Amino acid sequence: MTAASTQEHGPLPTMMYGTAWKEERTAGLVLLALREGFDAIDTANQRKHYFEAGVGSAVAEYLAETGRTRGELFLQSKFTYARGQGQCLPYDPRAEVGVQVAQSFASSLEHLGTSYLDSFVLHGPATGYGLTDDDVAVWRAMEELQRAGKCRFLGVSNVSLEQLRALLRASEVKPRFVQNRCFARSGWDREVRAICRAHEVVYQGFSLLTANQRELDNAEIRALAARLGGTVAQLVFRFAQAVGMLPLTGTSQAAHMREDLAASGLEISPADLRIIERLAG
Repeated sequence: MTAASTQEHGPLPTMMYGTAWKEERTAGLVLLALREGFDAIDTANQRKHYFEAGVGSAVAEYLAETGRTRGELFLQSKFTYARGQGQCLPYDPRAEVGVQVAQSFASSLEHLGTSYLDSFVLHGPATGYGLTDDDVAVWRAMEELQRAGKCRFLGVSNVSLEQLRALLRASEVKPRFVQNRCFARSGWDREVRAICRAHEVVYQGFSLLTANQRELDNAEIRALAARLGGTVAQLVFRFAQAVGMLPLTGTSQAAHMREDLAASGLEISPADLRIIERLAG
C-alpha cells in the first residue's frame, strides 16, 4: 500500500464495533458484527483487554465468505504502553519507545492479516497530566508509519483537554481521531469535542451507554426515544452522530447490533439534541 492509495477508500465510518473484553468470544462476535453490517472494527495490541488475533481471524473468514475486499473495511488498532499491558507484551520492553511502536504495529498487521491499518491510535499518554518525552517519541514513530503509507490516519485515546492541545502543538501529522470514554455529566466531553471540531478531528465516543446509566434512566429520555420510534440506545447513538461523534458499540447481541446500526435513521431535531445535551444538569 502506498500513501496515494489511501485515497481509494470510501468515507469514514459512522459507527464502529468495539472489541475490548471479549476474550475467547472475540472472533465469533466480530464475525457476527461484520455479517450484521458493521464495516469498522476497533481493537488494540493489548492482550490484557483485547484479543487482536481473534479480530484478524474473523476478518479473514468474513472476506473469504463474502468476496469483499480489505479496502471495504476500516480497521483500527492501538499502541499501548507497558504500564497498560499484561504479561504478554507485543514488543521488547527494553527497547526505546519508538522501536516498541514499530514492533507493536508490525505485530498488529500480523494479527489482523493486513498490510496496513486505517487508523493507528496511541492508547493513552504515558501519564495523566501533560505530554512526556516518551509521548512525543511515540508520536514521531507513529508519524513515520503514516508517512510511509502503512496507516491512513493517526489518533489518540483516553486524552485530556490539556493533553490534546499539547499534542496538536507538538505533532507534525495531526491526529485524525480522539477516542474517549464519554460522560453525560461532563457535557458529553464538551470541551474536548470543541477542540476536535476546531481542528477537524473526529471524536470517537465509547461507553456511551455504560458510562451514563444513571443519566439515561430518565423519563424524559425514555419518552423522547419512544416518540422518535427508537430505543434509548438508538437515541444516544443518533445523538452522538448528530453532534459529530463516531460512536462505538460493543454489544454481543445480533438484534442490538442491527438496532445500533439502524440508529442513523432516527430523525432527531435540534430541540431533541438539547434535551440530551442537558443531561449533565
